Amino acid sequence: MRIFFRIVGYVRPYWKWLSLSILCTLLFSVFSGASIFLTVPLLDTLFSQSAVTAGSAQPAAADAAPATENSQAVSADADGGGVSGYGASLKHRVTQALNRYLYSGTMTDTLFRICVIILIVFSLKNFFDYAQSYTMAYVEQGSMMDIRNDLYEHLHNLSLSYFSNERTGNLISRVTNDVNVVNGGVSATFVTMLKQPLLIVVFLGMAIAFSWKLTLLAFVVFPVIMLMVSVIGLRLYKQSGIMQEKMADITVVLQETISNVKVVKAFAMEEFENRKFRKETRSYFKTVLHITRIRNLSGPTTELLSVIASAAIIWYGGRQVLVTGEMRASEFLGFLFAIFQLMPPVKELSSVHNRMQEFAAAGRRIFEILDMKPEIRNAPDAGPLAGIVNGIEFRDVCFGYTSQENEARQVLSHVSVNVKKGEVVAIVGPSGGGKTTMVDLIPRFYDPTGGAVLIDGVDLRKLDVRSLREQIGIVTQETILFNDSVRNNIAYGISGCPEDKIRAAAAAANALSFIDAMPNGFDTMIGDRGVKLSGGQRQRLSIARALLKNPPIMILDEATSALDSESEILVQEAIERLMQNRTSFVIAHRLSTIRNADRILVLEKGGIVQEGRHVELMKQTNGLYRKLHDMQFQSSLT
Repeated sequence: MRIFFRIVGYVRPYWKWLSLSILCTLLFSVFSGASIFLTVPLLDTLFSQSAVTAGSAQPAAADAAPATENSQAVSADADGGGVSGYGASLKHRVTQALNRYLYSGTMTDTLFRICVIILIVFSLKNFFDYAQSYTMAYVEQGSMMDIRNDLYEHLHNLSLSYFSNERTGNLISRVTNDVNVVNGGVSATFVTMLKQPLLIVVFLGMAIAFSWKLTLLAFVVFPVIMLMVSVIGLRLYKQSGIMQEKMADITVVLQETISNVKVVKAFAMEEFENRKFRKETRSYFKTVLHITRIRNLSGPTTELLSVIASAAIIWYGGRQVLVTGEMRASEFLGFLFAIFQLMPPVKELSSVHNRMQEFAAAGRRIFEILDMKPEIRNAPDAGPLAGIVNGIEFRDVCFGYTSQENEARQVLSHVSVNVKKGEVVAIVGPSGGGKTTMVDLIPRFYDPTGGAVLIDGVDLRKLDVRSLREQIGIVTQETILFNDSVRNNIAYGISGCPEDKIRAAAAAANALSFIDAMPNGFDTMIGDRGVKLSGGQRQRLSIARALLKNPPIMILDEATSALDSESEILVQEAIERLMQNRTSFVIAHRLSTIRNADRILVLEKGGIVQEGRHVELMKQTNGLYRKLHDMQFQSSLT
């Protein structure tokens, strides 16, 4: 129930459209009832005309005769069917008023009036049905849009550690498929739960007005129907969550295959991936069939029980017409029309419980994300960072990752270093030593588990996260580009950036020559993740993007390690321009690229084991830096 009320919170901003939809639903129900009620005078008119025509030697005279006798007969029987008290009096007055209008004039006049009224009533009924559908669609799609937007925005606020423990495909599935299921729940709540009960009230009221005895007989079967629907709904709730998980598994496989299509083809693993995908779709297929079998059981069950009740009603009502004379044939047929019109809304309403169970399962998965608190967030007294004056300090920093199994893995241990403003600091060491983790603490992708990182003596946790990251530029080995134009990738996040600034950034990144050679220059689309560019070109665009941002702090994480020699020279030149007059942290495996660094930190097993300039570290013959240098030098000779 808590999930339901939280979803209702998203519907509340659209209350005007919802109110209009409810009004249209009410009017639709009224005109639906009126369309059934008009069958009684129509049948009375046709039956009376048939009787006159069959028993008269001059049929033409019957058409000219007023329908007074028929009007009196209908009026005399107006309170038939066993209705008494206020209900009988109301029915009597309504019937008299309708009779005075319809049965004045000839039989042909009466038939014409009935046809005109039926045309008007059905036109209004369909108009309000359309208006209700449109206004409700506005409410549904608007609220679903807001849920998706909140999910997307909340995902941006979550820490990197959350994404390390979650499958990308599962998150995509929750934003797409689960929201669609919730949309079905909103429809069930604000359409089915409003429209169908109103129709039931209207048709039930008409049925009681015709004969309360027959109506009572019709509703004997309802408790049995509700009991069976409840049992089916409980089973459906258990399976709905499983179905959403299966769809998430399919999305995961699809996302991973498309993202790594080059690896799949390189290892000729297409058939392996096909088998894996078929396995997941087969599992989803079986789950959906199981749920469909359970869900669809309620409809036929309800209809079968309704048909049994209908047969009993027809037998009992037929006796009232043919044997006891308590009802006219037209009233009995009108009652049957009302009861049969009552069945579809009852049948639709019986499925609401099942849909609400699916809705609850999907809503739970959505709010699991929305309820997730980001580990990295602003402190109540967080202030902005305007720039860097003195430098960045790592003060006795410790850090460890926590896996889904809550197993802690220590990565950094008591790291202390002070970096002055404008200094270029290189970080080297064996893989897994904590280099990337160390620089990830600067933009607060993670927070230290011990110690603190400070800028100008202020703990990063006391700074506004957005203002901190606006002062930092990052270039990584895995270049992240978007399926957009070259211009928009360089000017990412900067609207209306002047052309000359974009060209200057591209020129400083050694990217202008290959951009101008493209078919559409800066307007050329580069494909998903820049697939239409070479590795060196992608990296230079990434550097151009960082140059245009012009941050005072720069982080370069193995920016040249995956490039060929020619591209490396071009990128290295761009990097050197990028680092000028900036406080820079450079992670490098190729030690030749960091010889000119102001200081080199050597990390091993989460701690700084050496520190100094290239020349100083090379003199330490037994040091790790010299060992790494000699290994690279020997490999380059061979």
